[in-house]
This record gives sequence, structure tokens and C-alpha cells, in this order.
Amino acid sequence: MDTLTIAWLCVLFPFLGVIFTFLMARVHPRLRNAAAVFFPFLSALCSLKLLTRLFHPETLPLESSVKWIEIPFVVEFGVLVDPLSIILAVVVAVISFIITVYCLGYMKGDPGITRFLMMVNLFVGSMLLLVLTNNLVVLFVGWKLVGLCSYALIGYYYRDEEKYWIGGPAPTKLVSPSHCGLKALVVTGVGDLIMLGGILIIFYYAKTFNIMELYTTASVWMPEMAKTPGIIILTTVLLLAGPIGKSAQFPFHEWLPEAMAGPGPVSALIHAATMVKSGVYLVARFIPMFYYGYWVAGISEASAFFTIVAWVGVITAFVAATQGLVALELKKALAFSTVSQIGYMWIGLGMAGLSGSVLIGGTTSGIFHLVSHAVFKACLFLCAGSVIHSAHSIYMNDMGSMRKYMPLTWIFMLIASVCLMGIPPMPGFFSKDAILLSALEAHHLPIFILAVITVVLTAFYTTRMVGMVFYGKESEQIKHIKREGGHIHEASPTMWGACGILAVIIVFLGLVGPHVEHLLKEGFKTNLVGTLALPVAHGGEHPFNYHLVVSVLSIAAILLGAVPAYFMYIAQKWDPRAILDRSSTLQVFHKFFWNRWFIDAFYLKVFVDGILKLADFVAYTVEDGFDNFVHRKIPTFITQRCPAVMFKLRTESDDLLYNISYIIVIFVCLLFVVLK
Repeated sequence: MDTLTIAWLCVLFPFLGVIFTFLMARVHPRLRNAAAVFFPFLSALCSLKLLTRLFHPETLPLESSVKWIEIPFVVEFGVLVDPLSIILAVVVAVISFIITVYCLGYMKGDPGITRFLMMVNLFVGSMLLLVLTNNLVVLFVGWKLVGLCSYALIGYYYRDEEKYWIGGPAPTKLVSPSHCGLKALVVTGVGDLIMLGGILIIFYYAKTFNIMELYTTASVWMPEMAKTPGIIILTTVLLLAGPIGKSAQFPFHEWLPEAMAGPGPVSALIHAATMVKSGVYLVARFIPMFYYGYWVAGISEASAFFTIVAWVGVITAFVAATQGLVALELKKALAFSTVSQIGYMWIGLGMAGLSGSVLIGGTTSGIFHLVSHAVFKACLFLCAGSVIHSAHSIYMNDMGSMRKYMPLTWIFMLIASVCLMGIPPMPGFFSKDAILLSALEAHHLPIFILAVITVVLTAFYTTRMVGMVFYGKESEQIKHIKREGGHIHEASPTMWGACGILAVIIVFLGLVGPHVEHLLKEGFKTNLVGTLALPVAHGGEHPFNYHLVVSVLSIAAILLGAVPAYFMYIAQKWDPRAILDRSSTLQVFHKFFWNRWFIDAFYLKVFVDGILKLADFVAYTVEDGFDNFVHRKIPTFITQRCPAVMFKLRTESDDLLYNISYIIVIFVCLLFVVLK
């Protein structure tokens, strides 16, 4: 079977899974479960077969398509196999399969499990369609399907039973699952609509939606765009609105913490393997176009793409990390971590175009961190789901000493947490340091410094999370469960088995980390420099070893954050509450970070409450006032000035034409009076 056929099947299998999951549910629950897992498994096998092509990047890219729509222009339905699509397909398919296996244990007995498993398969298929398609129209279709599925999965508990609400604890407000799903749909939908404008502008100049044609004809349409000052910057802003929304980057990042309202596997699916990675993928897809515009065609406006990506990434990484410092909900702390780590990916991709010598290094670092993050964050979310399932609480301060009851989950979550902090030899160390190295080699010191500070914050909130969940004294919640005869124990084999597989993958990637980085670098070098002929400048000689500087600073930053957190939350030598109470400055920062920099409150006040108040104003002031003016003031005025003009406006009638005709009469009479 050839590579392109395998790529088609990789996309097709999860969609077949949706159909067969529904059909088998009519026969027997076990057949339904088997179908829900079997088709993602086949898709994962296909993606691994595609991975072998990455060892021979000179044979890429490969493309296959059929005509889909033929109007004044042709829209194709096809697949594109290149290093970027292969990596994303493997990440999506393999990790989604593991998450689907976990779902069988986590969702056992749930009355809506058939709907859930169907949506999971549709979600996976939509993501694979998005990353393997060869044109922007089908990409946008997959993009919207992913958003629709995420809305359905986040708001899975749509009946809004109180036990599924998130937020708090008091006096912080709780929010319902339906509210959270709607918030995700609206925020990402706004970004999607704006992005569509950018895609259409590119099509106007390039006359094609095909991705490879956009690359190869950039020498024609990019200079043509540049003839209109500001159009490239406008297109950049429009295009990036979609990835900023989907990847939850500043300022569209506030929907992601609320996405925790969905079941535990949903959090892993959205935050680790799929949806939030789509924005990173799309940014990487656009890199060759804008790199050509800036470094080959000499169009200065094209550099705005990389500048915006880099600064949005580093600001998001820092802001989200500060919010993670004070979070009490376990999954929400991991959500803030996800937002922050995706910010790191954006830093790497931004650096790829800010220096002529960092194209390969920046692209590789961003995608390498995407791979390592997908694995360790999926493991963290699945472990978190198991812990919440046992503790019957979403709050970390309702846990404590859980390692005694869930030793396997503790070990797996500890491995993933070490990877999140970037401690060697875990893959998070290699990918994070590659991003920092790219920023340093591009000579963007402000971004580099802020990224290193974020490493300190990451080490602190990760150690805090592990300490609050697995160490210290048992919380009152745990004691209450034991008093009531409850038994806190390890999750089902399908659940801890899925976590264990991910932990093993983390360790394996750590052992072969440098080789993985080299493989990715060679793939992108062959594709970007060899196939697309993008120039790469030499970095020149440095007065010192940048690799050594980055490694030393990175490890020092980890220790600076992890050591204080260790004494507070694991060894419990220091009392964090007492430290906070003694410092009014820390209290101010704590309140500021707890309220999420008041960004979410601002959005709710302006865009939710503001729109509702505007709607009331329009309905009860403007419309009622206009109605009063038309039906009372004008007739009174006309009958007083023109007694000969007599008419009757049928205000209570539903006859639209009748009322319109009388409004026209009113207008003619007014005109007659004025002219007279």
C-alpha cells in the first residue's frame, strides 16, 4: 500500500468509527466499545506507517487530490504528506487512541457514553483532516469541525447538574458546563471568522488554496500583495486570529481554563493531542510563505508575522504561568500550564523568521516541544482524571497524601511533571532548551529573559501541584470519604494502563531526545531548504557556547522555582499560608493572579454584560422610542399641520405591507409639509 493511500485511510478511519460506534451500540455495548477503539487504533497504525517516511525526507512532499468543487475556480479534496503533517498526524492519532482506551474505564456506566465516543471519533477525524489536507478550504472545514466537537465535549454535561460545575471555591463563582462550552465556541469562532478573511485575501492574490502552490508561487503573489501598503500586515493579523483563538493564546486565552468542565479524557484530548495544537500547526504552515516574503523578496511587512507570533507566545507563556501559581482546581492548573507551554511553541516558531540563521532551529524547537508536550500533558490530564475520580473533588487542597492510595498514578504523574519542568533527561528538557536557544541565537534578549523567568514559574507551580495532590497530610475530604466507608484506590486497569503507556513513551523520548531533535531538524531542513529553496544564513562565531549558557540558565531557573515549592508543599518546612499572610505585596499579587489579571472579568463585563445591556437599550429605548415616534408623534403632527390628510396606521396589525404603505404616506406628507 503506497504512502498516499495510507494517508487517506488515516483520515477516513475515525469517521468510520463514528458510524460504527453508533451502529454497534444498537447491538451490544461491548461491540460499541470495540468499534470506538478499533478505528482510532487503525488510524494510529497508519500514522506510524507514515512516520517511516520521515527517515527519508528527500522523498517528500507527496500530494494526492480529487476535484471537490468546480466553480470559477477549482477546490480540491486531497492530502499532503510532508514532515510537518506526518509529525502532527502521529501525535494526534497515537495519543488520541490511548485516550480513547482510557475513556472506556472513565466513562463506564455513563448514560451518554455512546454520544461521547462518537464525538471523540469525530474529533480525531476532524483533526487528522485538518493536518493532512493539502488546501486551505478543507483545512478550514476540519478547523470548524474540531471547534464544533470541542463545544459538544466541553459541554458534555449539558444538563448542568451542580456536581459538574467548575470554578470556586467560594466566594469565587462556579460556572456551568453549558456556559463553558458556549464560551469556547464563541471565542474560537470569532477567531475563525477573522482568519477566514485572511485566507480569502491570500486567495485573491494567489488564485489558489493549494498549500504547495502557495509555497511555489509565493514569488508571484507576495510581491503583488506588497504593492498595496499595509495589506500584508492586515493579512497577518487576520490569519493569526484563528490560531490565537484555537491555541488559546493572549488575548483569546481565557476560554481554555473553562474547558475543564468536560470529562477528564476531554481535557486530555483538547489540551494535549488535538485542538490546541491546531493553531501551532497552522502557524508552522504559514512560515515558508512569510519567510520567503521577508528574507527573499525583501518585503519588510512580512516580518510582522514572526514578530507577532514570538511576542504573543512569550506574553502568553508568562501570563498563564502566573495564573497557574495560585490555581486550586487540579485540571485548571494543568490548563494554565497548557496555555503557557503552547506559548513556548509560538516563541520557537516566531524565532524561525526573526533571524536568517534560525529558520530550521526555530521551526524544529517549536514542533519538538509540541511532540513532547502532547505526551506529558496527556499523561498529566489522564492522571488528574483518575485522582479526581477517587477524591471526588476538583480541588487540590481536598487531596493530599494520595500517593499512599494511588502509587501507580503518582509515579506516572511524577514522570510527566518532571518532563513539564524540563528536568534532564526528559524530552521537555531538550525541547524547551531548543526554544530558549533559538531566542538567544536570534538575539532577542527581552523574549529570552521573559522565557527564562517563565521556566522559574513553571517549576514552582508544577512542584506545588505534585505536593498538594500526593504529599502532606490527608485533607478533610479524604478523611470524610474514609469515615463514610469509601475506598480510595487505584483507577481501573484501562485508566492506569493508558497513563502508564504515556509515561513509558515520555521516558523513551527522553532517552532518544537528541536523536528525535536531529530527525526533525533534518526533515525540516530537507523540506524548507531543499524542496522550497528557502535561504538559511550562517549564524557566525559566538563569543561563548550558547548551548552551555542555555543549559546552565535553564537548570538554575528550575531549581530557583522548584526548591522553594518543595519546602512549602512536599517537605512542608515552610507554611505558604503564613508567608502570604505576612506580606501585603504577596497578597496583592495573589489576588491579581487569582482573578486572572482581571482579563476574564473585563471580557465578561464588556462583551457579555455590555452586549446584553446594549440589547436592552436597543429593544426598550431605541425601538420603543421609534415606535412611539412613528405611531403617535408623526400622525399627531401631520393631522395638526395638514387636517385634510386623514389616515389610519394599523399599529396592531400583522399586515407588514399595510403598515409599510402607511409609513410611506407619512413620509410623503412630511415632505409635502416641508416643501410647502
